[in-house]
Amino acid sequence: MKKIIYTLSIVLGLGLSANAQIEKLAGPRIGLTMVQSGLLANILKKDVGFFSDENRESWDGTSLGEYGAVMSQYGWQWESRFADGEKMVGIVEWIALVGGMEKGMFLPSVSSMVGVRTASGVEFAAGPNLSLGGIAMVIGAGYNFKFGKLNVPVNIAYVPSMNKTYTHEEEYEHNDEYIDPDGIPNSGDEDWIYTKTIISNAYTVTHPTGARVSIMVGFNLSK
Repeated sequence: MKKIIYTLSIVLGLGLSANAQIEKLAGPRIGLTMVQSGLLANILKKDVGFFSDENRESWDGTSLGEYGAVMSQYGWQWESRFADGEKMVGIVEWIALVGGMEKGMFLPSVSSMVGVRTASGVEFAAGPNLSLGGIAMVIGAGYNFKFGKLNVPVNIAYVPSMNKTYTHEEEYEHNDEYIDPDGIPNSGDEDWIYTKTIISNAYTVTHPTGARVSIMVGFNLSK
């Protein structure tokens, strides 16, 4: 991962040092994300809350998560093009999305992608993706339809599944009992007995987040 980011940074730096012509575009993005069986699919199906550990099986997928899920995506894209040649240009994209709103959920994600686009409109890009599930790598490909000054990119993006480990600490119920053997207040033999009862054992589970495949359509407007 570090090598990929480092390499992309060098490529971007060389492009800037070459005094490339930079064109900035921005516009909305809408689409659908298909989620493989895993924790995110369980959350979308409301089998388990995102910050809940009440259903242990739904976290590790032993009883739930046999099927995937689908959610909508809506957001905004910022794009910079580094035009050094006629056949191919470099692109840098920032994409902020919110998913799951049709299910009453707010699942944000941000992607930063670096890639290339050919003169015919075919593009490839990759970069880091940050969501509530953590940091992952996103790989995308697509085609840019051009209608005058309006660009309509259609993309497919893939985020691989990752294993997440959740640790639940042991939980206790504390009990305080006051005793007075002779029944006479303030006689000096009074005492408190502190006890605790285990109500939940400690455990650690590892669950897959589930791979994500998104189909997105954008509308980029020149600034």
